[in-house]
Amino acid sequence: MIVPVGEDAAAGDPHQELHDRLVEAGLLFSTPVQGLYGRSETYQGVVRAIDAMVHRWALELAATTIHVPPVIARSTFDATNYLQSFPDLMGSVHIFRGTDREHAELVRRVEAGGDWQALLEPGEVVLSSAACHALYPMIGGRLPAGGRVFEVSGLCFRHEPSTDPARMQSFGMHEVVFVGDPDGAQRHRDRGLEVALGLLGDLGLEAEPVPANDPFFGRLGTALATSQLEEELKLEAVTPIFAGRDRTAIVSGNCHRDHFAQPFGIESDTGEPAHSACVAFGVDRITIALFARHGLEPASWPDEVTAALFP
Repeated sequence: MIVPVGEDAAAGDPHQELHDRLVEAGLLFSTPVQGLYGRSETYQGVVRAIDAMVHRWALELAATTIHVPPVIARSTFDATNYLQSFPDLMGSVHIFRGTDREHAELVRRVEAGGDWQALLEPGEVVLSSAACHALYPMIGGRLPAGGRVFEVSGLCFRHEPSTDPARMQSFGMHEVVFVGDPDGAQRHRDRGLEVALGLLGDLGLEAEPVPANDPFFGRLGTALATSQLEEELKLEAVTPIFAGRDRTAIVSGNCHRDHFAQPFGIESDTGEPAHSACVAFGVDRITIALFARHGLEPASWPDEVTAALFP
């Protein structure tokens, strides 16, 4: 049973109902923007515990741990081709570089309710849409035999305003990334998803892997999504959060092939363009799923769940 949704959820919006219950319980704090929240210490305590679970797995792989900022260099963003695939999800940081005269005009427009944004220009950073994007320019060059494993975590942004609390605009992502030869990348994705399903099971979440595709934009995106599905480059671990609704993806396993190695000059030990793969944990989505599954008071969660979260 999905606890917070309620028996009459079908009559209303189960997303809004769960949102309201999380807010009323003081776990999340609403803002004027859909999908943007403040988090309570109780909520963040669960987030930290999930991050710690992922970190323990990463240590087993001798991963290099990198905590990345919520913004990336615009040059990195351009090289990932994210804008070509997901223009509707990205967020650009704009800044003011004007003179005193232009500042006076900026203030005038602000006070008059005018178009002050036209006086800004793109800055050198954009909001990060995936934690691992910041990684690739850091590791350009030839990799050692067997490749390398990285643990990357940080806050990300995607412009998807929604009443669904599991679909936040600003959210935590924790990834374990392999970069090396093609077979190693495939093994990392497949084995990593198995590990992720085991971790979710320890948390009392019923999850299963399904082929998936990214939300590519436009007609070209339709072809990309079809290819991604057919070749099973993306698998998602999905779990029920809302009664009577589609299951929600809370972990994804992705084979990138040489998509990131090519623009950043990353080579395998043989000198070929490296392949990469990641297992990405949607930390906020897992947290929301736990509250939906086990109730709004972590102290009342099943003993086996708290033992797994807080060893």
